[in-house]
Amino acid sequence: QVQLVESGGGLVQAGDSLRLSCAVSGRTSDTNTMGWFRQAPGKEREFVAANMWIISSRAYADSIKGRFTISRDGAKNTVYLQMNNLNPEDTGVYYCAATTATWINVRSIESYPYWGQGTQVTVSS
Repeated sequence: QVQLVESGGGLVQAGDSLRLSCAVSGRTSDTNTMGWFRQAPGKEREFVAANMWIISSRAYADSIKGRFTISRDGAKNTVYLQMNNLNPEDTGVYYCAATTATWINVRSIESYPYWGQGTQVTVSS
């Protein structure tokens, strides 16, 4: 089993930055691919970013490319999402997700068996 706990969300103004953290515990060897997703009110959960550690590859949604960066601190078993130049459209609950697999569709919710509880990000205009 893998446990994921997100933190770092909050209320910010447009143009501000936030860094989300996802603390990983349990079978950390089952986290070869880590992803971030978000869900805005009344909308479906959508892909934000993913990192496939074994092949050193990252993927980003077009809507956040160039503004968000996913990274990992292996020593701390923590994955980060650095979010810069936030805008109101970035508002939502942000979820961390994990899977053992590498060669998967990292943009699909169904690819991830492990999920955190989410952290709220609100961007005011």
